[in-house]
Amino acid sequence: MRIDEIVEKYVERNTQRKLLIFTSIAWMFDAAGVMLLSFVLPYVIKEWNLSPTQGATIASVTFMGMLLGALSVGFIADFFGRKISNLIFFIVTVTFTFLSGFSQSPTTLAILRLLSGFGYGGLMPSFNAYLSEFTSTAIRGRYLVLLESSWAIGSILMGLFAVNVLPNWRWIFWIFAVGYLFIPVFFRMPETPKYAFLKRGKDGLRKVLGVDVKEEIELPKRERVPLFSLLKKEHLKDTIVIWITWFTVSFVYYALFTWAPRIFASQGVSVVKSSWFTFYMMVAQLPGYLSAAYFIEKWGRKPSLAVYFIGTGLAALLWANVQSNISLLVSAMILSFFCLGVWGLVYAYTPELYPTSLRGTGNGAAGVWARIAGIIAPYYTGFMMEKGKSIAETLIWISAMAIASGIIVLIFGRETKGKYVD
Repeated sequence: MRIDEIVEKYVERNTQRKLLIFTSIAWMFDAAGVMLLSFVLPYVIKEWNLSPTQGATIASVTFMGMLLGALSVGFIADFFGRKISNLIFFIVTVTFTFLSGFSQSPTTLAILRLLSGFGYGGLMPSFNAYLSEFTSTAIRGRYLVLLESSWAIGSILMGLFAVNVLPNWRWIFWIFAVGYLFIPVFFRMPETPKYAFLKRGKDGLRKVLGVDVKEEIELPKRERVPLFSLLKKEHLKDTIVIWITWFTVSFVYYALFTWAPRIFASQGVSVVKSSWFTFYMMVAQLPGYLSAAYFIEKWGRKPSLAVYFIGTGLAALLWANVQSNISLLVSAMILSFFCLGVWGLVYAYTPELYPTSLRGTGNGAAGVWARIAGIIAPYYTGFMMEKGKSIAETLIWISAMAIASGIIVLIFGRETKGKYVD
């Protein structure tokens, strides 16, 4: 009997629902920690009289930390266990985000954001792996989609708090002290059945499940797959297409959201309204994600991804060419709707492109490109602002990237809807 069948037989659905709630809470903290800089950055730049490039550095080091966290999480989760990995990355996330509120210089804030980013980058895959190993096969896909949607909820909650405490930007960091209340909750969460059995056999499984498992259990062999396997002839086209999509969606998202209040302000929107407009952009993420979850099954992976990419690009063009406050807000919300839809689609599409032996490596490599884009993107927008470029000039390249990626998917992408995945 496979371990998934053991989970199906012995783990109650009520337990799985509770774990979905707890892991979603952790993801909300992660999203809030990443996205809070959209609200904080304009006030930090003003208080310390920073250039856009210096502000971009504070944003970019967050993604450098996320890259390090994402690269470390596999080792930590395998060596210490899924439960301890969850605790480590959550404590790092909460602690260094909270401490960032005490920063007295740009250098201190950048260092603390680097350390916070390490937590953010490890937290998402750690809790994701935890939930996937504790969830029955029949509901795993739906539960992971719901977990992923908690990113939008965390962004919205952070945005709502931020617009009500600004210009007191330090409180946006200090609110993370609330996270310490959840550490005992995560500490009481059990180790996953898969990891417990892998490390301690049936004794470990008995301790986790609270029952004496009589069945014979087999675990799939774990084999290390070289990264260059992704570039073999049979996978090369899929790999290039998916790397382009991950890089593009991350670049567009962070180039715009990191600087959204400054972009709105440069278009004549007041400072207070700019923060509220950014919050409404975050609200638009949730229906964007949920609509993509519907159309991915209705239209298929390839056409859905192309439509949402092209929609993102066209919305960026619209944003660059409207004048009134209402038009600016509507166009920005449309862009946010399509952009988060792309995020949801690439997360679902990527695992279906590779066989089981390559799936983990394929997902990890694609995620690295997203982190690289996240490091570069704030510098791009900061550089364009510092050079006095118009918003139209800034957004035209972002639009071109998104539309080109949609066309690439249409021409070179492979449809995986309804197809058997090895």
